[in-house]
Amino acid sequence: MKKFISVMASILALAVGTPFTSPAWSTEFISIGTGGPTGVYFVVGNSVCRMVHKEAAEGRKKGRKHGIRCAAPSTGGSNYNIGQIKEGELQFGVAQSDWQFHAVNGSSKWEGKKFSNLRAVFSVHPEPFQLIARKGSGINSWDDLKGKVVNIGNPGSGQRGTMEVLMKARGTSISDFKQATELTSSEQVGALCDGKVDAIAYTVGVPNGSIGQAIDGCGANFVNLDSGVEKKLVNDNPFYAFANIPSGTFYKEQKGDAVTFGVMATFVSSADVSNEVVYEVVGAVFENLDDFKKLHPAFTNLDPKQMIKNGLSAPLHDGAVKYYKEQGWM
Repeated sequence: MKKFISVMASILALAVGTPFTSPAWSTEFISIGTGGPTGVYFVVGNSVCRMVHKEAAEGRKKGRKHGIRCAAPSTGGSNYNIGQIKEGELQFGVAQSDWQFHAVNGSSKWEGKKFSNLRAVFSVHPEPFQLIARKGSGINSWDDLKGKVVNIGNPGSGQRGTMEVLMKARGTSISDFKQATELTSSEQVGALCDGKVDAIAYTVGVPNGSIGQAIDGCGANFVNLDSGVEKKLVNDNPFYAFANIPSGTFYKEQKGDAVTFGVMATFVSSADVSNEVVYEVVGAVFENLDDFKKLHPAFTNLDPKQMIKNGLSAPLHDGAVKYYKEQGWM
């Protein structure tokens, strides 16, 4: 069955605690794993924290005395975040929908390391996997990557994982490239514009400032990913869908529509994080959703009824379920 997603999308967030009673809250600190400082994951995590702090009643007459204090540092991305949640070092994290699926099912990179306690909270925005070539590189298709310097992403990042999936599906090995670099999302565009790499890959919401720098600032171009290989990946995997990035909408120097495939950004936690904290964090986001949506263009079309189901493979956290049922969404 053919799937297609629009690139303007949806998002939200959460935090940590114990069962559904009405405790006298003491100050509780939660950490949300994000991604590179130039990416949308970083905005997602910090926007969630902003809503949590906005709801806090301490020092004001109105609000909720939940006592939650929130931080959302830059991290290595999806798989790093899930791993640190599993270790108890993070309470929440932003992760691609495919890596949420693999972690809870013990497949792909998570084979033998199944994270049964992984819990979904909500999904956010669609994230196309974007392959971008340097101006003058001669790269207009995947096959043109052969013999070029290609950034495959830093270990632990979602784009590195998706790049490896696509390389395997296409029968491409690292030795096919002149060089495979492992730059982070915040490093790769500068290297592309400086001519140090010929192509980069980025799984990120649209629009994105770094992608804009590459396309509008130094004349880079999108490489379409819509062959039979990508069609099979989309058809065989519930967490993938095709995406279209229309020309002239987000990046003024984009010459034509870009077609690719992608995932959803999702907000995840652990069953070990208390129901009360998750409930408060979810409530802070959804009760201030209009404000939340103003914090990044990728959040413009967020719809609560879609956010509680799209791209979610792990069971919903009980704290989130309680809030969603109270709203009549479940």
